[in-house]
Amino acid sequence: MESLRFKALDNLSNGLPKTKVEASKKITDIFNENVFTLDVARKFLSDEAYKSLLASTRGHKKIDRNMGARIANGMRVWAEGKGVTHFTHWFQPLTGLSAEKHDSFFTLKSDGTPLEEFEAGALIQQEPDASSFPSGGLRATFEARGYTAWDPSSPPFIMEIGNGRTLCIPTIFVSYTGESLDTKTPLLKALVALDKAATDVCQYFDKNVTRVTATLGWEQEYFVIDAGLANTRPDLVLTGRTVYGHAPAKGQQLDDHYFGAIPERIYAFMRDFEQESYKLGIPIRTRHNEVAPAQFECAPIFEETNLAVDHNTLLMDVMDRVAKRHGLKCLLHEKPFAGINGSGKHNNWSLATDTGVNLLGPGKTPKTNLMFLTFFVNAIKAVHDYADLLRASIASAGNDHRLGANEAPPAIISIFIGKYLTEALNEIEARVGDKFDEQDEAMLKLDIHKSIPELMLDNTDRNRTSPFAFTGNKFEFRAVGSSANCANSMTALNTIMADTLKSFKADVDGLIEKGEKKEVAIMQVIQKYIVESKSVLFEGDGYSEAWEKEAKKRGLPNVKTTPLALDAYVTNKNKKLFESNEIYSHAELEARHEIMLESYIKKVQIEARVMGDMATTFILPSAIKYQNLLIKNIVGLKEAGLPAKSYANQKQVLTAISEHINVVSDNVEKMIEERKKANEIKDTRKMAIAYCDNVKGKYFDIIRYHVDKLELLVDDSFWTLPKYRELLFLR
Repeated sequence: MESLRFKALDNLSNGLPKTKVEASKKITDIFNENVFTLDVARKFLSDEAYKSLLASTRGHKKIDRNMGARIANGMRVWAEGKGVTHFTHWFQPLTGLSAEKHDSFFTLKSDGTPLEEFEAGALIQQEPDASSFPSGGLRATFEARGYTAWDPSSPPFIMEIGNGRTLCIPTIFVSYTGESLDTKTPLLKALVALDKAATDVCQYFDKNVTRVTATLGWEQEYFVIDAGLANTRPDLVLTGRTVYGHAPAKGQQLDDHYFGAIPERIYAFMRDFEQESYKLGIPIRTRHNEVAPAQFECAPIFEETNLAVDHNTLLMDVMDRVAKRHGLKCLLHEKPFAGINGSGKHNNWSLATDTGVNLLGPGKTPKTNLMFLTFFVNAIKAVHDYADLLRASIASAGNDHRLGANEAPPAIISIFIGKYLTEALNEIEARVGDKFDEQDEAMLKLDIHKSIPELMLDNTDRNRTSPFAFTGNKFEFRAVGSSANCANSMTALNTIMADTLKSFKADVDGLIEKGEKKEVAIMQVIQKYIVESKSVLFEGDGYSEAWEKEAKKRGLPNVKTTPLALDAYVTNKNKKLFESNEIYSHAELEARHEIMLESYIKKVQIEARVMGDMATTFILPSAIKYQNLLIKNIVGLKEAGLPAKSYANQKQVLTAISEHINVVSDNVEKMIEERKKANEIKDTRKMAIAYCDNVKGKYFDIIRYHVDKLELLVDDSFWTLPKYRELLFLR
């Protein structure tokens, strides 16, 4: 029987039928086509209902339930006009994915009359089962009640799947007792805290500022391979990565894939998912080949953080579905292939005022320079003080494979700011201890940071080894994993920034109360923060061993594995941070810590089981078949009376194969036993560490090494798993 590998290769060589993509339309003609924007709402709602929705969307006021029925009815009429029959509350539970339960507009009146309706209660609040989602002990199996509630700041949209269309209402998800069970709720709270703290500080510079918004522009990296080949590999199907696979002769060493011509089949897929994205209001702007073969990237225009997070979560689902209709597999795992670059999701973060100012954009006047310095230095201080929390916010089983692997930022959280800003901060720091007077105040405004007005958007270099880099008018958090929900890292980042700004204002106000002039007080606190946080600044090669040693001297944390990194969520310091800013309660933090540890355990457990299953049912049978062929060949040559030297090479290969078979078999058995021991551990943290150190740490690499050696020795016709050269280069 022909193996699935060769059937998949045969399909490729005979040419897969091409999926037709409709001709590209002008983006502005289809953008937001399936979104209930305010412009659409204006056409379908009464004046009163529209004003109520506007107050909720832009004024951040609670939904007026009296207007809810009118808003819901207008939304239904719009959706039905586009062929929608069902609606769902679209939310993001602690699985890291999105969730939905569809209900129809159809109902029956008491007399049996069929009717389509969408009531206010159905729009504003629903009650999905809360016991079957991860809750970290907040919900028991018998405690099923949970609530979803509409988030008006993220507009409803219509999801098209085949010929079906569903109205999706973005919502938060909380338990019956009020604890958040999702990623959106804490993010919204963090954005509120950031808005309040940043607006208060902005009042030093511009009394007209009444609101500050955190903005986000994510860059999504991903791999695309042939679905037929992917489906023949249990590891790709079940874990999203290849647990085995020898590096091909050609990988990424020629640097010929990055920004190269996009392959036709991939180009069709890109155009297709982009058009789907535009209809949903996702402002995709960039597409290109990434460094590794079969790796690509897309990026949008910046948006408000909450909406950007929703759009990225939605995009990952769209990419997965669209890939299938092109006969492709979209891989979002951080490290689907060993030996080549993994994938990240760079989070470009900044702050914008309602007066149109980017607070992380250096201005052209002394006043705006000082405002820029204030927020710039506060960001550095926040990252310095809470580096452990930022590391925890990006921790996952997948990202552990990528961080520090000479293609991604290391697990050490540091900041790159570039030559000009480094010089500016050094100049300011040099004046520590000086007493400012009236003359200095003028100099303070005009001269001390004179280099900053010259700083244009690209006047800082790029440091791809830095996990948190300033890139001209924003910070780029490069260490986020490609499959991650951006909400986790953005909740942490915006919370620490809010808390640091609160401390900054208290410090400045304290000096003003003592008689210092405002600008002098601000600069003195900036100086203090520069001194306290300078150890987190690093301009060099983050991949180098020298930096790891230097970081240790500086006291910077270097936590390389997820089970230990997650401890940061439950330290007394970080509990106080989240509780004082009303982001998480103590119980919510403990629950999330438990959930993330459980997720790590399950993912490593699945990988271990897949490794064992594949070794037993794919690798060893193939190797043994070839081993038997070699034995038959040697015996035949010997019986024919040929001298031993005529089959010496065969014996050498046979010996090597036999040794690799024995090592693989022995270590798979040992790994299974170690997994059983880990499963007996009652403490979740200790179990996660056992899976990390004793299952993954002891056995994954050694089993893989010997399997990959067998791949090189066994006759290709016996090998049933698609090889890297096929997965990465055939499409």
